[in-house]
Amino acid sequence: MAGWGAAEKQGKQGQTRSAAIPVTFAGTVGLFTSAVTPSRGSAVLFLSPWGFEEMCVRKFWRILAEDLADIGISSLRFDYAGTGDALDLTDEGKGLEPWHETALAAAAKLKALSGCERLILVSQGLGGTIAAALAERLDGIAFLAPVVSGRAYLRELTVWSKMIDESMGLAEAQRQTEGVTVASLRMPDSAADAVKKLNLMTLDRLATPNCLVLTRPGRPGDSDFAHHLETLGPKVTQTSYEGYDDLVSNPTIATMPTETGRKIVEWVQSVAAKTGEAASTELTPPVAEPLIGEGFRETPLRFGADNRLFGILCEPEGARTGATALLLTTAYDRHAGWGRMSVTMARALARDGIASLRFDTANVGDSPPLSGAPEQVLYSREQHLDVAEALDLLERRALLPTYVVGRCSGGYLAFQAALRDTRCRGLITVNPYSFHWDESRSVDEALRFAPRSLETYGRKLLQMETLKRLFGGQVDARSAICNMATGLGRRAIRTVRHLLGAFPIFAAAQGPVLGGFRTLAKRGVDMSLIYSAHDIGLDHLHDEFGENGVGLKHFPDIRLTIIPEADHNLTPPYARKVYLREVREMGLRLANR
Repeated sequence: MAGWGAAEKQGKQGQTRSAAIPVTFAGTVGLFTSAVTPSRGSAVLFLSPWGFEEMCVRKFWRILAEDLADIGISSLRFDYAGTGDALDLTDEGKGLEPWHETALAAAAKLKALSGCERLILVSQGLGGTIAAALAERLDGIAFLAPVVSGRAYLRELTVWSKMIDESMGLAEAQRQTEGVTVASLRMPDSAADAVKKLNLMTLDRLATPNCLVLTRPGRPGDSDFAHHLETLGPKVTQTSYEGYDDLVSNPTIATMPTETGRKIVEWVQSVAAKTGEAASTELTPPVAEPLIGEGFRETPLRFGADNRLFGILCEPEGARTGATALLLTTAYDRHAGWGRMSVTMARALARDGIASLRFDTANVGDSPPLSGAPEQVLYSREQHLDVAEALDLLERRALLPTYVVGRCSGGYLAFQAALRDTRCRGLITVNPYSFHWDESRSVDEALRFAPRSLETYGRKLLQMETLKRLFGGQVDARSAICNMATGLGRRAIRTVRHLLGAFPIFAAAQGPVLGGFRTLAKRGVDMSLIYSAHDIGLDHLHDEFGENGVGLKHFPDIRLTIIPEADHNLTPPYARKVYLREVREMGLRLANR
């Protein structure tokens, strides 16, 4: 059998793998991965967790689907109603029913696509409760980190939310604490009420002969649930979920759980082998019809060489009145964006006549790795090819002119793309850490120990809770001190540079960033820079343009917007409104040039 990670190896050693085939049904988007070898009699339906946890496992699901395809097992992964790329819920008062209905529709779709009558469910987190209730012909259910007690899960989400907000440097007043909210994603109140009542220990039947339960260390409830399943009759395999914490801590630095992935693939293979049924070969190629919403239509598609990239093209229902926005992903966040920011933005733009394309770059989310590319793709040269192929798609579809939009590492990529490709008529960057990356630096180290601005450190040190965590050993004091020293050093250098800049020999000097901005200005590229008031990226901007960006006076056409009391991810709703306004105005402005 193909080993765990074979899909990743194929991307490095052989031909680049195509992205999964997009399909639409029941108001949502699915990704079908067909079997590479002769198909077995079972197909796998992935049932995702909710919210931030779903963002973290998105790439894991894709790799699993590719490895399953290599051993003859087709699969489908999808977004629940009102999540990800699915249409928004019109009635949020139905509890978990909309998600159950989406899962049932997905099961029917997978059977039609694969020709398999029997399914195996692979679920994680809240997806396990939906798997347990799915009345289908099932060969097995895998429960990864199951939500056994709804009440305990909601308490865990509260802690999780606070930890995520703390990691982003959010002040308490900026946090979104209404209802169940994690990483800017809010669970519908009726769904939260339904989750509160969940208790998998009360299950009295299960429609499958085989179960796999992956338990987390320090969570005895997981093992108790596995023992309870044994009393219901299925053959239960219980094993540890190795690498769980490293997977769900942060999608930017998530480590794929290699050993756990191997266990899942082996278990699915053993269960599927028992059926002895051959899947039908008379299958109709799937077609992804556009999803139609209020003022927009969205088409999921594959593009690029070998159809290697996956994205969503969002177009106005009426006439186009603006340029097309190319929305770039941030780090390893999926194309829907942090807190579905890109989804919300794309649909709002379409209502104003502005089309957009949001997509995953290679080895991010649903796009497989590029053959021969390094595993770490952030700030790599290979991502420039991804943007170029996205621009090719827009040009073929007569959707030029276009402008590139990105936040953080996506802002860096947007700047570099605008420099490299004259089809980029506009540029919007939000809180870019840097505009130029020194390739001698370790990206992994920079991501794990990303510094904050001196103002943020100062504000944190004045908080009693921070002091408690510092003295309790919960804060990496050494890294914080090093980062503050670096910040102070940079400011000293800026002061010296500002003084020396009065002399012609120093004023004439320019690095790749200033040179890049001059190139864009000469080309007449429309440029907008957006920063949160205390973002570390603003320090880097001052490194290039002087204290308080005084050097921007030489670029009168660049708009600089500073958003007060906002975090790096633009969590407060008012911050996102500022962002959307800038993107909308540029789209309309470029259409009139």
